[in-house]
Amino acid sequence: MELTRKEMRQHTLDEFKYVRTCVLARELCLLVRSKRAFLNAEDVRRFCSSIASLCREAGCRETSDLCTEAAEAVLEDEKRHLELCQQSCTLCPEGRFPAENRAERAPYIT
Repeated sequence: MELTRKEMRQHTLDEFKYVRTCVLARELCLLVRSKRAFLNAEDVRRFCSSIASLCREAGCRETSDLCTEAAEAVLEDEKRHLELCQQSCTLCPEGRFPAENRAERAPYIT
């Protein structure tokens, strides 16, 4: 019984980390993209940098690097920024699976 409790604890901790990093990053990214018309370039740069940090913490280095690059590109070239955002979203594991399968994917981020 103790082993099951330890396994469930670890599963819960992993799921918490996943929601705190991947799910939050994805939701924030979607919010920024959908409200882009109301934000200025500096807002977007700041938000994309925060999202990149969440991705890096989750272990998604390539996605994080693209978000970081997009954060810098928004100040100079909006078209490039949007291309980088699209690439980042394509790589994001959170965007590849339906929300109902999140609990099954929690161990993926360990």
